[in-house]
Amino acid sequence: MIRLLVVDDHMIIRRGLIQILSEEARIGSIQEASDGPGALRILRTTAVDVILLDIALGDRDGFEALKLIGSEFPKVGVIMLSVYPESQFGVRAIRAGAGAYLNKGCSPEELLGAITKVAAGGVFITQGIAEMLARSVREDSTRLPHESLSNREFQVLNLLVQGRSVSEIAEQLVLSSNTISTYRSRVFEKLGIRTLVELVTYANRHGLLEP
Repeated sequence: MIRLLVVDDHMIIRRGLIQILSEEARIGSIQEASDGPGALRILRTTAVDVILLDIALGDRDGFEALKLIGSEFPKVGVIMLSVYPESQFGVRAIRAGAGAYLNKGCSPEELLGAITKVAAGGVFITQGIAEMLARSVREDSTRLPHESLSNREFQVLNLLVQGRSVSEIAEQLVLSSNTISTYRSRVFEKLGIRTLVELVTYANRHGLLEP
């Protein structure tokens, strides 16, 4: 029986996942947490095999939680489960130590397959992520500018390209507008661009916004 921990800041998402997965014979106990610190508290007192971890967790995003979990509980498998498409965070998640990256629009069968594989110590790679990983291996060793962005900077990049204002991004990520402005400046500097139009052009050229 696989013991799960569902980490998402939206209760309706947590309860929906719990309801779906509790019907599966291979799933045992299911715990839930709304953020990274809450997940760590549970892990310190309860045995867990696999964590379903959202990327957007307010002031401490899923990648930060993934890093902390991997450091303290390296044997626990983590599946990043997000509304963001694979093209945005899939490869980053796998390279950061996740056992799988799935979009929240995936089927219950695919999710269960990922859980089973990760619980056994494996890595569940979708066809889309496999192709992106293969492309990255074939590419020249020189990294593209956006590959030097931190996970938070990359998240801000995507929100900017979606047309979100600094204040809207700050509200969504539960950060100050000044902090978001700093991330925005870092993104522009690292990509060598000066305007939002140039940012959109860059993102489209490198396929960062593929659905």
